[in-house]
Amino acid sequence: QDGLKQSLAEFRQQLAWVERLDVTLGPVADPVSQSASNADAVDPENDFQREMSFYRQAQAAVLEALPRLRKLQVPTRRPDDYFAEMAKSDQQMQKIRQKLKSKQEAMERSEKAKQLRAMRKYGKKVQTEILQRRQKEKKNMLNAVKKYQKGLSDKLDFLEDEQTSSQGNKKGGANQRTKKGPNAKRRYKNQKFGFGGKKKGSKWNTKESFNDVSSFQSKVAHNKGPGKARKGGKKALNKRPGKRARQKMKNRAR
Repeated sequence: QDGLKQSLAEFRQQLAWVERLDVTLGPVADPVSQSASNADAVDPENDFQREMSFYRQAQAAVLEALPRLRKLQVPTRRPDDYFAEMAKSDQQMQKIRQKLKSKQEAMERSEKAKQLRAMRKYGKKVQTEILQRRQKEKKNMLNAVKKYQKGLSDKLDFLEDEQTSSQGNKKGGANQRTKKGPNAKRRYKNQKFGFGGKKKGSKWNTKESFNDVSSFQSKVAHNKGPGKARKGGKKALNKRPGKRARQKMKNRAR
């Protein structure tokens, strides 16, 4: 003990408290029992009691030191622009980031695969239901045909249903066509050339046109006018040579 006190006196420095910041206190009072816990009452083998004694002793030191630091105008809070170098290097953090990214991608792939499996399962279920319905309809149709062949039934219901459905489709299609109107090409031509009028039989004579002879000219009728025999007469129209002339042309070619 004397040697310890001598060593303590040798390395002890007579400095201000703000330079030393040493606080030696006992544990703070227990809030449950409202009394300071005795160090001798703490069982060293009990981890919980031992850690709680350390915690309350540190709490007592903080409660003692903070008012003294504020009194000496020493800041006790970290500023907002405080910069501290990270304990891990950038390469290590990059590895961690890549690992986290790969985990996230693996989770996304797993989720997509799960969704695809669910969609395939649903598709198979729908396909199975459709096949079962078709088989049931086929079975009912065969039973109806057998009954009709045996004379137990005088009509085939499925044929009537098909006829009514086809007629309904035709009516629906006709209604759609009538409601739809002309297509774009027809509308463009109507806009460009007009709607026109009656085409078939438009050149037929009527009673009024038959009796109207105001435009008749006897001089030029029936190609009898002057110059018509030369230009548009019968001789001008018959351009083919006669038989004798054609025979002569054949003999010359030989």
